[in-house]
Amino acid sequence: MKSTIYYGPHDVRVEERPIPTIKNPGDLIIRVVRTCVCGSDLWPYRSQDANSAGTPIGHESIGVVTEIGADVTAAKPGDFVIVPFPISCGECAACKAGFESSCLNGGYFGGAESEGCQSEYLHVPHADGTVVNVSEALAAGDIPGAPASPKDFTDEMLSDLLTLSDVMGTGYHAAVSAEVKPGYTAVVFGDGAVGLCGVLSAKLLGATRIIAMSRHEDRAAIAREFGATDIVPERDDAAVARVMELTGSGADAVLECVGSAQSFNTALRVGRPGAVIGRVGLPHGVQIPADATFYRNIGIKGGPAPVRTYARQRLLREVLAGNIHPGRVFTKTYALDEVPQAYADMDARRVIKALVKVSEVEG
Repeated sequence: MKSTIYYGPHDVRVEERPIPTIKNPGDLIIRVVRTCVCGSDLWPYRSQDANSAGTPIGHESIGVVTEIGADVTAAKPGDFVIVPFPISCGECAACKAGFESSCLNGGYFGGAESEGCQSEYLHVPHADGTVVNVSEALAAGDIPGAPASPKDFTDEMLSDLLTLSDVMGTGYHAAVSAEVKPGYTAVVFGDGAVGLCGVLSAKLLGATRIIAMSRHEDRAAIAREFGATDIVPERDDAAVARVMELTGSGADAVLECVGSAQSFNTALRVGRPGAVIGRVGLPHGVQIPADATFYRNIGIKGGPAPVRTYARQRLLREVLAGNIHPGRVFTKTYALDEVPQAYADMDARRVIKALVKVSEVEG
C-alpha cells in the first residue's frame, strides 16, 4: 500500500509499505476513504517537534472496515467508521470519564508502523474503544435528513465526517472547556481549521457574539460563515485593546486554538474576571503565570480533545442531519501521491486545510 512517511523537516514521502494485518484480537483494519493534513502535522514538518525519520504520519481518517479481530464488537467488515486521532481502550478511568484522549492504555495515530492515517490502509488497535461506527448510527434510522447509507454520502458529507476525527471535535472541546453558554461573548484565537471549528462550536453552544482573531481574509470569511460576529486582526496589546473596546470588560469565554506563547499570553488578558480559557492548541513555549490567573479568577481547562465522546454525544448527528458543515475548512483536495505538495501548500498558507482523497466508499 501507499503510505506517507516522515523523514525530516520539509521531507515527507509517499512510499510502498505492507498492508497492515490484525495483530491482536481487539484490532481492526480499514481501507481509508479520506484523510487530511493537520496543522499539528506541520510542527515536525517545520522541525519544531522531534519525530523519528522513517515513521508514518497522519492522525485523521475515515474509511471502510476490511477485517476485524476476534474480540471486536464495535464494527464489522463493510461498516463505515470514523477513526478519531486518539487510540483509546474504552475501559480505563479516563475513557469511562469521557476523556479517552488521555487514555491510560492508548496513544495517538501517526508514528507507529501501519498507524499513520495518510495511507491506503490503517491498523486500528483497541477498536472497540476507538472507532465511531457511522453505519450503525444510520441504521438506527432516527436522524432526520440523514443519508440512507454510506454509499449515498456526497463529497461534502465525507469532508464533514472527516473533521469529526479531529478538528471539529477539537474546536468543540475548546468551546466546552471554555464553558460557552447561551448568550455568551466568546473570543476565538486561531484561524486555522481548529479555530474555525471553534467558532462553529461556540455558535452551536449558544454564544451570541463571537470574536474571531484573524488577519487572513479567506479564513475570516469562513469564520463569518460559521458564526463570527466580529473579526479582530490585531495582535498583542492592540488585540487586547480592541477586544476590550468591543466587550467593555472582556469576553465571557476564551478559546485558545493555537498553542503559541503569543496567542496564549493574549488569551490570558481578554477574558472578563471569572472567564475560562479553553485551550486546545498544542502548547509550544507556553507558561502560565500564577498572578495573571489568580487575582482575576481566570480558569484554564482543555488539552487533547475527546473527539470520540463528542461525536457520539452530538456532533455525528449534527453532521449526518446536515445541520453543520465543518468540512468547509478543506480548501483544496489532493491525491495520496500529492501529499508532499499538500504539506508544502499548508506550510505556505496557500490552503487552510488539505483534504486527501484516497478511495471511494464503494471501493
